[in-house]
Amino acid sequence: MKFGLQMFPTDYAIPVTDLGRAAEELGFESLFFPEHTHIPTSRRTPWPGGGELPKEYSHTLDPFVACGAVAAVTKTLKVGTGVCLVMQRDPITTAKEVASVDHLSGGRFLFGIGGGWNEDEMENHGTDPKLRWKILRERILAMKEIWTNEEAEFHGKFVNFDPIWQWPKPVQKPHPPILVGGAGPHTLDRVLEYGDGWMPIGGRTGAVLAQMIRELQERAKAAGRGPIPVSVFGVPPSKEVIEQYAEMGVDRVIFGVRPEGAEQVLPALKRYAEVAGL
Repeated sequence: MKFGLQMFPTDYAIPVTDLGRAAEELGFESLFFPEHTHIPTSRRTPWPGGGELPKEYSHTLDPFVACGAVAAVTKTLKVGTGVCLVMQRDPITTAKEVASVDHLSGGRFLFGIGGGWNEDEMENHGTDPKLRWKILRERILAMKEIWTNEEAEFHGKFVNFDPIWQWPKPVQKPHPPILVGGAGPHTLDRVLEYGDGWMPIGGRTGAVLAQMIRELQERAKAAGRGPIPVSVFGVPPSKEVIEQYAEMGVDRVIFGVRPEGAEQVLPALKRYAEVAGL
């Protein structure tokens, strides 16, 4: 089993470069950063976690910049988005960012994607929340065309461009792994259509996780695919929980790190590493 970390990279937390160095030294496999371009002051959309929205959501660095900074000071640690809000992004620009980080890191980028929850944030980007998964799908398919073709074009309902040139191409072939977030009724369909892995939030899937993993692997086998890797966010630092996930067939567990200073974060990382047996 692989062990990763996730932290909101904020302007007041431990620098991402220090976090990345520590994660690599302790033996963690990966480090993920979430994305929120902004938080509308209306606060119309309730936070799925319940209660007041935590401060870090409006203080988050750009995840690609954060990933690039970490990649520059590490050698083996994988860096990723957890998750990138593709439906709020231009696909040509995002394809360039993904390929650039993968190029600069020597092929260590993991592209976690999700449909998001903050509807007023989406609307500020011109995205209809009701269409977000359809928009995300086309943008992912368009980016795949860009990454895998010298001359790429795409003509869909939400994405449309004539032949273009764009380099660099990703180091990883055909492209960095696309880890699809979510655990809704259509999530596994999305994973099977355009994903390379599934990345649910553990605390929000509960008892259905094992059943969904079985269904995912059965459907993948029926489609002629090998086992699809499963990464779970929000895993508590518990050996018992880790063992339960391992029995379910989870490939990567990701511990959440509070966006605090080094004096709080570094001891927490050491505890996580001990629990993981690193």
